[in-house]
Amino acid sequence: AILAQGGLKHSADFFASGPPLGGEVPCGSPAHAGGMGQNCSQECCANGDDGTNLRIASAPVLTDEKDQLRDPGDQFAQTDDAHRSTSYFDHEAGELGQLKNAPAIQNGSSYTFKSGATYVGQWKNNVRDGLGKQTWPDGAVYEGEWKNNCAVGKGRFVHSDGDIFVGQWSKNMASGLGVYYHKGSTTYRGQWRNDLQDGYGVETCIEGARYEGQFRDGQKDGVGCYHWIDGSVYQGKWCDNVIDGVGLYQASDGRCFKGQWKESVIHGIGMYVWPGGRAYSGSYLSDQKHGFGVFQWPDGRKYEGYWVNGRQSGHGRHTTKEGVTRLALWQEGRRVQDLGEA
Repeated sequence: AILAQGGLKHSADFFASGPPLGGEVPCGSPAHAGGMGQNCSQECCANGDDGTNLRIASAPVLTDEKDQLRDPGDQFAQTDDAHRSTSYFDHEAGELGQLKNAPAIQNGSSYTFKSGATYVGQWKNNVRDGLGKQTWPDGAVYEGEWKNNCAVGKGRFVHSDGDIFVGQWSKNMASGLGVYYHKGSTTYRGQWRNDLQDGYGVETCIEGARYEGQFRDGQKDGVGCYHWIDGSVYQGKWCDNVIDGVGLYQASDGRCFKGQWKESVIHGIGMYVWPGGRAYSGSYLSDQKHGFGVFQWPDGRKYEGYWVNGRQSGHGRHTTKEGVTRLALWQEGRRVQDLGEA
């Protein structure tokens, strides 16, 4: 199987132990100084509120987390074409053609190619056909079924670096069901096509993170569920190996977001809920509240209005816990003009 590209562009071993949940600066904190004052509604300020944004693709501590999630190059992708299973079988293609006119090779005998590779097994008219084992000079080994000089049927391929694929083959490529063991890192069990993960599969990294779902051409693509080792879970759409589309993310601390994503960040319409009962429902742009949205508190407070880059901006209506509702004009999270009761 790609046998090392088999997981090409998979991302299990590069997803962190749990997506860091970013926190905006709480309203009224020293860092927020200058944004607060007589013109700011502390009753209804929803700019931060203990972390309004749920950040999967950016980490305040692990600065490279964003790149890891958006471009999960993983160890499989570090391999070049020489690591593909087809590249091994292609080495002897010319010599195999010449063997058809050579003296008959006895069934079960050993044959050493000019490349240094050795085949031991069944032959049919000087063609590898049946059960056989081929070993290459670098230590790579294929052992299994052959048909007309090609790996076809069930077989096991061990790479020189220790990676192993066990499963079904067609024309020297992993095709069908199979298991790929990426040494010291990741295991994939599922469907393959043309040496790539394709169809349904389960990818598990050695630390315990797991993806279950659809793959296409070696990438997570379609509907899938990802489990982080800290208990966080995402279930929804993927495209080209990143979270993209509608999905539900549930963090290990109880926070969750259900809605639209783009390239592993919240982008579009969705609803974010906190364990304490606070909730935001509305529009997001690149992980920030942006557009129209409603922020609610469990004690009855509410802000309904427009947001820009995570802060109230434009016309909005805020309701106190006593049920009094007033219209106001907001700018960068500050109420700059009271427009009276609604």
